[in-house]
Amino acid sequence: MKNFNTAHRVASRLRLLLLIALMASVAACSSIRFTYNHGDTVLYWWLNNYLDLDSDQSGFVKRDIDNLFQWHRKTQLKDYVQLLQTGQRQLGGSMTATDLHANYDQVRSRTELLAFKALPELADLALTVKPEQIAQMERKFAKNNDDYRKKFMRGDLEEQQKARFKKSMEQFDLWFGHFSSEQEAVLRKASDARALNNDIWLDERVRRQQRIVAVLRKVQRDKLGKDATVTQLHGLVRELFDRMDAPDRKAFFDSYEEQTIQMILTAVKIATPAQKAHAQKRMAGWIDDFNVLATQPQT
Repeated sequence: MKNFNTAHRVASRLRLLLLIALMASVAACSSIRFTYNHGDTVLYWWLNNYLDLDSDQSGFVKRDIDNLFQWHRKTQLKDYVQLLQTGQRQLGGSMTATDLHANYDQVRSRTELLAFKALPELADLALTVKPEQIAQMERKFAKNNDDYRKKFMRGDLEEQQKARFKKSMEQFDLWFGHFSSEQEAVLRKASDARALNNDIWLDERVRRQQRIVAVLRKVQRDKLGKDATVTQLHGLVRELFDRMDAPDRKAFFDSYEEQTIQMILTAVKIATPAQKAHAQKRMAGWIDDFNVLATQPQT
């Protein structure tokens, strides 16, 4: 079921499918363990919110999500432990832009693996989607876009930069604990140095949404079989992952990524020893959670 989740979350190079979704979900929790053990329910709820699944679909969707989580638990969580351990070492040393690029590549490769792993199950769902469910998805997309405009495109440049900075600080506070007003001023300067073009981000959202809808309609209109549907979905996922390498906007996205990495490096540089210890302790807790989850059966 994760293809649609992938399509929705590829909006940023720093927000990627399940790993990042789980990290975001756990922002208010002290333990990933609880969140992950209920992740199948959360994912079903998310998907149902977009498609309003009928009783027949609900049965096999829940089964497929459960199977995907079992596979993920058995094969992927140890990799997440390694990623977090690498982050701990880097935080304790001299973290570089090269380190952060490598971390991103590692996360992306695992996210792609997860997305493509789910394609057969996604095809089963796509083959059953009805016109009214596609319409429901379009309404949900429209609402999400309205929410985005209200949150990030309201007001002048100063207001939009402030909204973006607030979102960044939520993540920095999660990792490092509270920053002082002096530290926030430094981070705000680094944040404002990033290119700001919410019209581009919104347009990318709309393009992705339109492609998802177009593929679902093609599957329905042309009465595609399972193999042909998998091929369509494979192309869709590949396109969504590669979209930010498209020639028309690659320069913007590359620049934004570099500027965001510089902001992260700034946060690490100005963090006090106590704040770095806070981040390492949080990562240690997540490492323990993933190690336990990897050895537990799906509940």
